[in-house]
Amino acid sequence: MAKYVCEVCGWEYDPQMGLPEEGIEPGTPWETIPEDFKCPLCGVGKNQFYEE
Repeated sequence: MAKYVCEVCGWEYDPQMGLPEEGIEPGTPWETIPEDFKCPLCGVGKNQFYEE
């Protein structure tokens, strides 16, 4: 699975790890993350992430 990186601060979403503290279970693909998702470090939107 690809990882997705915030182009502003470099925070990385790894689908295998998920983001349990935000209610996103491990194994959750990026495509199913809600469109209103915000970077947990800098707060930018999902549209400011790129696939790594």
